[in-house]
Amino acid sequence: MATAFLKVVSGARQGLNVPLSEAEPLIIGRKRGDLLLDDPLVSGSHAQILPREDGWVIQDLGSTNGTLVDGRLVREAALRPGAEISIGSSKLVLFIGLAEASVSEQQAPRQAAARKNQLEIAWLLDEELVELRVPSERTRSPADVIDQDLRLPPGLNAMVEVVAGADAGKVYRFTRGNITIGRKMGEVPLSDLEVSRRHSVVEVFGREMIFLRDLGSTNGTYHNGRQVSVSRLVDGDTIGVGRSVLKLRIAR
Repeated sequence: MATAFLKVVSGARQGLNVPLSEAEPLIIGRKRGDLLLDDPLVSGSHAQILPREDGWVIQDLGSTNGTLVDGRLVREAALRPGAEISIGSSKLVLFIGLAEASVSEQQAPRQAAARKNQLEIAWLLDEELVELRVPSERTRSPADVIDQDLRLPPGLNAMVEVVAGADAGKVYRFTRGNITIGRKMGEVPLSDLEVSRRHSVVEVFGREMIFLRDLGSTNGTYHNGRQVSVSRLVDGDTIGVGRSVLKLRIAR
């Protein structure tokens, strides 16, 4: 099973990352448990998260005020990557890392995905008469797609809003087709110390062709709670970097 952790995105312990164990449940409560939340709305032992063969499950432990997953009151529910858990005044998000596998096992699907993305991007850029950079086999990595400024497609109004983290509430509008997310630099300069200087980039080739790429960051880039090297984004998707969570918004 891939590594996983909970990120506390709001509440008294905002910013805390809590690793999940494949061997035993994580108990969340006010008085007893592995993750303690000092909140009168949280029961002594409120809920627990358990590993299953196909992922993670949350169970309410008979709490007074209940447990919500993505806004829905649950007694037990499977958790998808990026699921938002509400317990008392706190919100937690599930993040799933890359599956633990050998380098050779990881290379094939990643290279296939990179080739697929390159073909899609090459087709679109050819329509716009923009040259695709194709690195040599020796230097190619799954994240290598292009290395040039992109023009923002006409009529596309896009932005990213920081919904959790030190910069929560800030909005960054796209003025070009590729924006870099980094620590105190780039088009999205975050103050989060767990964000790399050049952490990731969002590349816009069209309304239906928006890609997120990790730039070799230290702590990884997450798309809707799942760690990625390259991934396609749509309106409303979340981007996790360091202790921050951003949401992509595209005006219709």
